[in-house]
Amino acid sequence: METKMVVEKADQTAFEGDSGGYYVWSSSKSPLLSDFKLGAGKLLLRPLGFALPHYADSSKIGFVIKGTCTVGLVAPNSPEEKVLLIKEGDAIPLSSGVISWWFNSGDTDVVIVFLGETNKALVPGQFTYYFVSGVLGILAGFGSDIVGKTFDLDPKESENVVSSQPGALLVKLKSGIKFPEPSKHTKEKLFATLNEPLCHTSYIDGGSVNSLTGNNFPMLGTIGLSARFVKLIYNSMLAPSYVADGSVQMNYVVKGSGKIRVVGSEGKPILDSKVEEGDLFIVPQFFPSAYTADDCGMEVFSIITSSKPIFGQLAGNTSIWKALAPIVLQSTLNINQKLEHLKWKNTVSIIIVPGSKLIDENA
Repeated sequence: METKMVVEKADQTAFEGDSGGYYVWSSSKSPLLSDFKLGAGKLLLRPLGFALPHYADSSKIGFVIKGTCTVGLVAPNSPEEKVLLIKEGDAIPLSSGVISWWFNSGDTDVVIVFLGETNKALVPGQFTYYFVSGVLGILAGFGSDIVGKTFDLDPKESENVVSSQPGALLVKLKSGIKFPEPSKHTKEKLFATLNEPLCHTSYIDGGSVNSLTGNNFPMLGTIGLSARFVKLIYNSMLAPSYVADGSVQMNYVVKGSGKIRVVGSEGKPILDSKVEEGDLFIVPQFFPSAYTADDCGMEVFSIITSSKPIFGQLAGNTSIWKALAPIVLQSTLNINQKLEHLKWKNTVSIIIVPGSKLIDENA
């Protein structure tokens, strides 16, 4: 029995106001999220929008879809605040329990999508956030009596600390406020640019595939995730492949549109669907998939539930068709020797098939 797969947009508004909004994919509408213990959310920050300091019960990777954002990070039991400036195309890993804040000091909106795992989450398939202040914050929960004793404050001071922030998740700050500058000295790499051809490989004619793994970003080893950014131009296709180590892929369409086809263990498509900007879809473990962009192209951000995933390619010089002996290939496909050129037709890695080639072959 095959897994039922669907393509979904964020269907639940967790918060919305003049400061921005936070939107989630609910596991009730997308049961694969809880089945595979994954989570997804999208943050919108209007100019001067500030996401109050918080931590989450899940590890995830944030990908900046639009704008430039200042981010503050404080690890558990660390006296040091690390401040980053991230922009469109940057990916930032976030471990569970790490406190972060997010501020839009620019003149345009900031949009960030968060994809991650929920293995230890309070609710499978959903990120739960714990805010340190505000009406939903930890301080409000403990009350002025405990806060006063903890910080040696008099009753008036402690009440002010507990109740002075009327916001919940996001607040809009006053114009002219100046936040800390990005930290100049950090020992480890805290974010990376994924929308430029620099991490894995690129194809001038068809697009690019950039990967962020534990091999080139050690921090990912601690959260057990990796990321990939696929950019396809003008009808290009990401050739069929699968994750050979049993990892699950969660994919978000950043820009453009196209078609996704996923094949199950019974040799039939279990997802053959049009996708467009804002869509989320999951590819279960071992299921092969292929993407084809429309005329406008397509960009897809993905996370994989392994810090060092192993992809099996079904085309090119690393595929099974190149490795099989001629007689084995002929017997496998029941073809004659004249058609055995399939083995040699592509002698290089063809992760991406250019759109011009697809059009020529279909002409």
